[in-house]
Amino acid sequence: MAFLKFEDIDKSFGENNVISKFNLEVEKGKFIVLLGPSGCGKSTLLRMIAGLEKIDYGNILLENNLLNNLLPSKRQIAMVFQSYALYPHMNVFQNISFGLKSEKISKNQIKEKVIEAAKILKIEDLLDRRPKELSGGQRQRVAIGRAITRNPKLFLFDEPLSNLDAALRSEMRVEISKLHKKLKSNIVYVTHDQVEAMTLADKIVIMNKGNIEQFDTPEDIYTEPKNIFVAEFIGNPKMNIFKIKSNDIIDNNTFNLFGKKIVFENLNIKNDFFIGIRPEDISLENKGEITFEITLDLIENLGSEKILYSHVNGKEIRIKSSKNIKDKNITIYLPKNKIYLFDNNKNRLKR
Repeated sequence: MAFLKFEDIDKSFGENNVISKFNLEVEKGKFIVLLGPSGCGKSTLLRMIAGLEKIDYGNILLENNLLNNLLPSKRQIAMVFQSYALYPHMNVFQNISFGLKSEKISKNQIKEKVIEAAKILKIEDLLDRRPKELSGGQRQRVAIGRAITRNPKLFLFDEPLSNLDAALRSEMRVEISKLHKKLKSNIVYVTHDQVEAMTLADKIVIMNKGNIEQFDTPEDIYTEPKNIFVAEFIGNPKMNIFKIKSNDIIDNNTFNLFGKKIVFENLNIKNDFFIGIRPEDISLENKGEITFEITLDLIENLGSEKILYSHVNGKEIRIKSSKNIKDKNITIYLPKNKIYLFDNNKNRLKR
């Protein structure tokens, strides 16, 4: 039995359809990340789980219990927002304990729960401070602490790290991952940041225009993308995609790529198709069967690695390398086993 289940979910705002025929089953204890561009419906889906948005059509079930018409307070779900949503006039202890006061438990029980959550999040020395006295990372820990004390069946995170700087985001990613492992909690996490998704998730839901493009492990999302949308969305810089037109196809297994004859066994292609190769799979050493001489347009130095930009037959190509580049004219090598093939509908071709 699925722990969390979505059945034919539809949601529109006026004439704008945001979620369309959304079906998904989530196992218990999993960290699930909803990933996609702005406007793809991921936050709307999260708010429907929480009961903050009405479902137009379909069902959401938690442990086989229908959530559709339950009040948010009755769903045994805790949500952590992007904006922290802390009460400025209350100290940390009061903010964390606020939701417990309606549960009719003793002051001692409330204190125990708050202190336990504070220890888990390493904010036990901050309980007397007010939100304005805290850093962004500390405020987010308080918001998470408030969720922990409720002992929910399901945690929902709505882009909780987007207001933090890069260093704090990295630190909080680690803390949230540790929290999941410690509590063995069920988490649905929304982000548009692929680094967060890849480092946190047990499984990622790649969303686009209210639909699921792929639901898979981070490793399979990266190595086995089902279509060009997924292939380009995961990876930085994004995958190089080149269209091979039918007049470049020599026979079922052979085609021209930038004037070079390329042979793939059992390709069996007759119509236009696409090839893709990740920038990190292009080598500057003799480690590939396909070679091109290129002139670099730009080098982005990121310290431990460089992003190289060039053009081949008018098409931009991106390369990621750790090597120091001294010459603008270089040779690049493309290993055939790292090349992805996609049909004219941009779906992955197996070979």
